[in-house]
Parts: sequence; structure tokens; C-alpha cells
Amino acid sequence: MSRPATRVLALLELLQDRGLVSADELARRLEVDARAVRRYITALRELDIPVESVRGRYGGYRLSRSYRVPPLMLANEEAVAVVVALATASRRENVGEPTPTDRALIKLNRVLPVALRERVQRLAAATSVSSASPLAPEPELALTLAAAVHARQTVRIEHAHRVRDVDPYGLVVHTRHWYLVGHDHLRDAIRMFRLDRITDATELPRRFTPPEGFDPKAHVLHALTLGAWTHRAEIWLDTDLATARTRLTATFGELQPCAEGGVLLVSGAEDLPAMARILAGLPWRFTIRTPPALAAALAAHVTALTEAVTRSRHAQP
Repeated sequence: MSRPATRVLALLELLQDRGLVSADELARRLEVDARAVRRYITALRELDIPVESVRGRYGGYRLSRSYRVPPLMLANEEAVAVVVALATASRRENVGEPTPTDRALIKLNRVLPVALRERVQRLAAATSVSSASPLAPEPELALTLAAAVHARQTVRIEHAHRVRDVDPYGLVVHTRHWYLVGHDHLRDAIRMFRLDRITDATELPRRFTPPEGFDPKAHVLHALTLGAWTHRAEIWLDTDLATARTRLTATFGELQPCAEGGVLLVSGAEDLPAMARILAGLPWRFTIRTPPALAAALAAHVTALTEAVTRSRHAQP
């Protein structure tokens, strides 16, 4: 879920809980600058939430004293279903302005009962989405795991009939499936677990600190594009990074700019002839750096194409 949405929600909570709050305090609590605070205040006002500005040495922002919101009664599974729909409607992250999807989530959260609102916010903040139309997870399981991610609390899960303790770093939605990413104490390694294969989850009284800078979504994409394949391939592409990203999906592989120009595609493959056919369809010049077997598969494909051209010419009247 995009950061502007969660920060606007956090700002609304601060105003609801503390009354008058200075702009500097809001910026510090939200970890943004004063300009971002003003944008988020504007977003709340556009949602018809009356935020008042108080000038002076002890000024700041506060909600109008007449502002009251009736609670919206949703069951857990209904609230999760709405969050899933909103999460998949917009996959932009770290943008400067709240999107229409962000504003819809803000409206939902401001009318949810406090207890459910907090759980839904944690689910939204803990989840990264890389693909549309995911299968909805079991609501209580998703909410429990999201709470553990938020609290940095170890969970005990039952996955594929095995019980293991996991430090949950985040939830990721990819190709219709939900994944829990975290440190598996049983294997002593960072692993990912599909939520539809987790039958139980319980928070344990043990805290953890996630690795600095760890990106759960990047881990899932890397595991699914490289870690699951027999062959690791490196191909130089004669194009720029932005153009390559518009043509190649994230699941195709990692794209890295090259110091000498062009882009390096690092991908995984099980069927080298199939990958050779895909490469032959790219609109750019390219060079296969590794593996040699992929270059051989490309040569075989070129031979087959050349033979087809020769046959086609001979078939002309």
C-alpha cells in the first residue's frame, strides 16, 4: 500500500488523539518535511475532514470541535476484502500525492471502529502488491500476521503441516498469491510462505529487529525470477533502463544499468530454447554473456528461422 495513504491516516489519528498539534511535531512523527505535512492536510480537507489552522507561536493544526464520524460496521472479512481491492487498484509506492485509491482507504479508515481500524491499517502498511486480482487471504490470518509485522513480534505458524517460528518482515501480493516473508528459525534463513498454505498463526512474546533496508517485495520477485530456475542468464541489452522496464515485466528478471551503456538483464530460465525465442523477439540488439548453452539455443533458433526463410523463398511462384 502506498506510503501517502498510511501517512495521511497517521496524521488523522494524531489530530484525533492529541487535538492541537504543531506542524513541526507532525513532520517529526510522520518522518516527512513541512511541505509534505501541508499536502496531507490538504488531502484531509479535500475529503471533507475539517482541519483548522491555528496561527501563532503555539499554533498548529487541529480537527474542528464539531467533527464527529459515525462508525462503519464491517466484519473482519469484509474489511480485509475492501483493503485487498484497494491495494490492487493502485500499485504505486512512495509517490508525493495521495492517489484516488489512497483517498478511498482514508475514507474507509476514518469510519471504522477503532479496534478494527488499527488492524486494517497495519494490514495495509505491511502489504506490498506487485500484481492485480489476488486471491483474498483468510481474514483473521492476514490481520494477525500484519499485526506481528507492525509490532516486530515473532509468530509461530503451521505451514504445510510443519510448525515453525518466523520473524515476519512483510506481506507481499504477487501473481494472485499472498506471501509472508521473514526469517525462518527452523531453517535459519529468510524464506517466503504462501498464506493459503498457512493453517495457523500465533504471536509469540519475542521481539526482533528486521535487517536494515530489507525489501520484502524485492525478495519475492528475486526468488520467483531467479531462485526457482535451473539456469542463471545474463544478457546485455542495447537500450536504456526506463525503456527496458516498459517492455519487460518485473517477473522477467532484474534490470541493471551498465557503466559502459545499455542495460544488463539478469534472469532465470528452465527452458533455454524458449528463452532464446523470447530474446529473438526483443526490439533491441543484445549480447548473451552467460550461460553458453543459451547462446547455443539462440543459434539453433536462428538456424531454424533461416531454414524457414529459405523454404518460404523457394515456395514463392
